[in-house]
Amino acid sequence: MLIEKGMAMTDTVYDNDVLQQKAKDHLWMHFSRQSTMETSGVPIITRGQGHHIYDVQGREYFDGLAGLFVVNAGHGRARLAEVAAKQAEQLAFFPIWSYAHPSAIELADRLAGYAPADLNRVFFSTGGGEAVETAFKLAKYYWKLQGRPTKHKVISRSVAYHGTPQGALAITGIPGMKEMFEPVTPGGFRVPNTNFYRAAEMGAPADDLEAFGTWAANRIEEMILFEGPETVAAVFLEPVQNSGGCFPPPPGYFKRVREICDQYDVLLVSDEVICAFGRLGHMFACDAYGYVPDMITCAKAMTSGYSPIGATIVSEKIYAPFAEGNTSFYHGYTFGGHPVSAAVALENLDIFEEEKLNERVLENSPLFRAELEKLLDLPIVGDVRGDGYFFGIELVKDKETRETFDDDESERLLRGFLSKALFDAGLYCRADDRGDPVIQLAPPLTIGPAEFAEIEQKLRGVLTEASNRL
Repeated sequence: MLIEKGMAMTDTVYDNDVLQQKAKDHLWMHFSRQSTMETSGVPIITRGQGHHIYDVQGREYFDGLAGLFVVNAGHGRARLAEVAAKQAEQLAFFPIWSYAHPSAIELADRLAGYAPADLNRVFFSTGGGEAVETAFKLAKYYWKLQGRPTKHKVISRSVAYHGTPQGALAITGIPGMKEMFEPVTPGGFRVPNTNFYRAAEMGAPADDLEAFGTWAANRIEEMILFEGPETVAAVFLEPVQNSGGCFPPPPGYFKRVREICDQYDVLLVSDEVICAFGRLGHMFACDAYGYVPDMITCAKAMTSGYSPIGATIVSEKIYAPFAEGNTSFYHGYTFGGHPVSAAVALENLDIFEEEKLNERVLENSPLFRAELEKLLDLPIVGDVRGDGYFFGIELVKDKETRETFDDDESERLLRGFLSKALFDAGLYCRADDRGDPVIQLAPPLTIGPAEFAEIEQKLRGVLTEASNRL
């Protein structure tokens, strides 16, 4: 990195060749094929501003994924950087292991105020996987404290992603992400997801969305009864399932799930690592669908990515055994509730309220959907689905039969063409095949109709070429 004297950080000059060689020699990227970097290098992003990011050579890209469902308030927010520096100067670090500091206390109070009903207790971590791990361990321990130690199993949905720690991996419903680490923590069981586009393939009602939702929820009851209610601790569900391509819940789905969990004494965990903090137009997405979980896991956009943090928000019922006596939850993270991250989160949430970002999402979401649905005239686009500022576009081989691509075709389409072509067209988003091939979009919440049209045009050009190639 070369920095000339007196230059601002945004004016930093980098040597692409030097960085590429250092990356090739030493950087192990996450969820990535290292062979790609070995043969063709890696895109190097040096800065961001608003809903744009810029690479090492100065090229501009539309950030259609908010980093990784994270930068909800947009890039380049100087006030978030400033509050981080101010907090670091005052108190850079102190743990919340038997001690506390003001920013963690204030953030816990703020989150409890946003959360529904009596979800008043906040356990901090440093990211989403840790928040899920916390909820899993807490669910098992809670039932042991109730004198019901056999309640240790967890239920989640097919193709759902809940994190990479050993416990969270047991909840993740993607076999290909787990096989190399098996045996993983036992006790994870899968039920169908809410992909209405593929309802007929599941043997579910395919012409009535509400009936499909009831069918999908009842599969949870079926699994609880099959395994035995006295063995099931919790159900983990995302409000809109990410992996597989943005599956929203059908009407009545969560109402029925809540009834089932109450009937069989099973905890309901709302995994909102992606969906919280405005992605669906609410601070917590469970409010969008009218259900009250026993726990909420969240992370990512709490700080809009300006500093890492995660949290598990817990109901008074689950907290009660820890409120008196000598019972402790022997679990935690060195950097959980970090003072800098907590201070940044508070400032970030101020931005949400001042700029009414949730209201913006609720107002504009139908316009975003309508713009993306224009792509349905392309033969390769089978379905457009999602909610808020969170949409998936499912790609198909045959629109009439809804035939998907085989593994080799998906490899050539997504990795061989689409990912690079979209980036070359100036759009950073996700081409994903953890399920059927999809393109996912989750841009910063600051954009509006003009940017929706820009996204559609960039997608149209690339997907038209993809259709022609097929």
